[in-house]
Amino acid sequence: HGLKQRGLDIKEGILTTNELIEALEKAGDWWQNQKKTYVGHAETVVKKEKKENPILKLEHIEYVYSSGTAYEKRALKDINLDIYEGEFVGVIGHTGSGKSTMIQHLNGLMKATSGALYYNGENIYDEKYNLRQLRNNVGLVFQYPEHQLFETTIFDDVCFGPMNQGLDKNKAGLRAFEALRSVGMPEDLYYQSPFDLSGGQKRRVAIAGVLAMKPEVLILDEPTAGLDPKGRDEILDLIAKMHKERKITVILVSHSMEDVAKYVERIIVMNDGSVMFDGTPGEVFLHYKELEQVGLAAPQVTYLMHGLSEKGIPVDLNATTVEEAKNSILKAFK
Repeated sequence: HGLKQRGLDIKEGILTTNELIEALEKAGDWWQNQKKTYVGHAETVVKKEKKENPILKLEHIEYVYSSGTAYEKRALKDINLDIYEGEFVGVIGHTGSGKSTMIQHLNGLMKATSGALYYNGENIYDEKYNLRQLRNNVGLVFQYPEHQLFETTIFDDVCFGPMNQGLDKNKAGLRAFEALRSVGMPEDLYYQSPFDLSGGQKRRVAIAGVLAMKPEVLILDEPTAGLDPKGRDEILDLIAKMHKERKITVILVSHSMEDVAKYVERIIVMNDGSVMFDGTPGEVFLHYKELEQVGLAAPQVTYLMHGLSEKGIPVDLNATTVEEAKNSILKAFK
């Protein structure tokens, strides 16, 4: 629709990637003479300057379930990662790839079988390290976060975390009001039961409960699972808004390639307990064939751009969102 609005002569009712490739191939023949020499390209990716002092650092992290038994399984294998302050990171991987196990190590809910994990330069496995403080600073919202709700009112539920941190009722209440406002919850719902809410509203309350603890890192494990498209977009837009305004580090675990491509600036791909790829969405999705081999895929836009490239149309293979693809195609058609 974006291409048609900009005047490209393509038919109505296109629903699939292949249909759009065929329509664009027919829309103009100016590149026909270039087909013999044109080879698909990716725009030059400017590498970010290497940052120092990561907020989270994983060194040779290994985790073994049921160690020493017949059911022993290595869930994490030599994980080495640096996560920096203010990053918006996506973690993807098929079921059983180790992504959920890995993120539960980040705030000490699970302890590595071997390796070291640093938060702001301190090894959280040191004997005297304050894990309670770590969990205040690194907030984790589980998949189906409504299962984390348990108080009689929404307000009390959001107050629980700050009060558990040692704040008095008034200060915890101020935190709760701020957090509920930041996730867009109407004030007339604050004293209702959280169990009377819709699925999307419950997610907001669960996220508010973590935000009220003022974490420096927010980890979300499939926060949109089970939501309809409108609810999913609302939650992801909310997370993106919080990241931008609060400058907090966000780690988003997701199965949706489109969502990851649209929102995050860096993607970590987990496969069989190891890090398979780590880079920008454009860099990672260039490996779409390798991703398919491990049960994943790339956004539909990636398949579109590669298909157009194979037809001789000079488009940017790094495009991963609808907007990027539209602009690249319009540029090709000048």
